[in-house]
Amino acid sequence: MKKIILIISLVLGTISQAKTVIDSAYIPQEYFSTIDFDEDCDACGCAAGNGSSGFESLLNPQFIGIKYFAQHYKAKENLFVKDLTQDQYFNTLQLWGKIPLTKKLSVYASLPFHFHEKKTMQGDIKINGIGDLNVMGIYQLLVSKDNFHQLSGGLGIKVPLGKFDEKGASGVNPSFQLGTGSWDYQAALNYKFQKNKVAVLINTDYTVKTENKKHYRFGNQWNYAATGFYQIAGNEKTIFSAKAGLQGEVYDQNKQFNEALPNTSGSALYGKLGFEASYKKFSLGSEIMLPAYTNLAGGDIEAKSRFSIFLNIGI
Repeated sequence: MKKIILIISLVLGTISQAKTVIDSAYIPQEYFSTIDFDEDCDACGCAAGNGSSGFESLLNPQFIGIKYFAQHYKAKENLFVKDLTQDQYFNTLQLWGKIPLTKKLSVYASLPFHFHEKKTMQGDIKINGIGDLNVMGIYQLLVSKDNFHQLSGGLGIKVPLGKFDEKGASGVNPSFQLGTGSWDYQAALNYKFQKNKVAVLINTDYTVKTENKKHYRFGNQWNYAATGFYQIAGNEKTIFSAKAGLQGEVYDQNKQFNEALPNTSGSALYGKLGFEASYKKFSLGSEIMLPAYTNLAGGDIEAKSRFSIFLNIGI
């Protein structure tokens, strides 16, 4: 808890020193002005993958903020148990931000703090600590003359700051980790259509994961999502919007000493509902995700739900 309080204090300190470089009053034409790249949580946890909760700041194109992301899964207790009896809870509190370098180029970064828990017949197992740092460069590739269509691309890297436990990788869910222990690389593409109060975002990204020092390699990962947005209310200072969509994730097999490991690949599809509200430079948003389809680890893991909430300030 002391570490969480310290992280929140650092965020507030950073925000208090940030200089405003855009007008604090948002107008409808600029409403849907960011991209929707995914970030650092996978279908079996929050350490071994990238991109599932979404890049959710719609109202502040450039921002610094803090976000909480929670996931719930059911898993087999062990090989001799048929039912999915083990509850697994993955919780992440992260600092994140998107900072402009030029008119078309921005840098996105996130630093997570994980506190995970799984319940077993032998008792609860808990891990907590700093996760892997994610950094991505985002470039605006195309913009139509009427501003209705935009296309952006990104390239990123994950720096292995989080601890990887080789013993934990041998369990039912190898992603019960603070980090992958590996340098991973990501490419992303985002399309946005926006007209008046309506916007549609379609995005996809692919993460290439490398072998860590323990000769363990998490499977490559493909994420995709389509999200619709509608501005319910708004004026010069305040905006409220709702969003709904689908999000999918596909995972290759993990490997150890270059040998494929059984029951480590899978896929999942989620439906999601959420909102975002803003007042001047501040934006608050939340989202809930429920699985429409889940086939993880050969059926040994079942996705149950996800929830996120964030608070950002425009810079």
